[in-house]
Amino acid sequence: MKATQYVALASMLGLLAACAPMSPHEAIHSPVLRKAVQSARTRSDHTALWKHFEKLALEMRVKAEEQRQLLEHYQEKSYLYGRQAQDRQSHTWALMNRYELAVERSLAEADSHRRKAASLARDDQGVFVRKTTNAPTEVKYKLRLNDDIGSN
Repeated sequence: MKATQYVALASMLGLLAACAPMSPHEAIHSPVLRKAVQSARTRSDHTALWKHFEKLALEMRVKAEEQRQLLEHYQEKSYLYGRQAQDRQSHTWALMNRYELAVERSLAEADSHRRKAASLARDDQGVFVRKTTNAPTEVKYKLRLNDDIGSN
């Protein structure tokens, strides 16, 4: 009885680990996020994506700084690592560059979605199509703009 519970628990943990992205860098390229970017239509969609990409950029910046500090340690104390010193330095440098590129890409995506959200906020003719079981119905609305958003 207990053995089957352990096997079930181990298989569930394995499945969760396989489905979860390994790092925020890999989360940028996830199919779920790609689908969300492609299906973004409203200002709130673009605002949510903008904030998500900014959060990812912040996480990647922290990881890049950690790698930079680790690289400095490996360079200063290379005598502690013997033959592996250069391998560790090059690996750490590659990771730091990878994280910095991810920061740049995330910030570019965030800026793109911020501009799309701002242009939708300035637009005073928004049209949504609400799909029902019968036929699509157009619902028109007019956004209320703050003075500070409209002046940009």
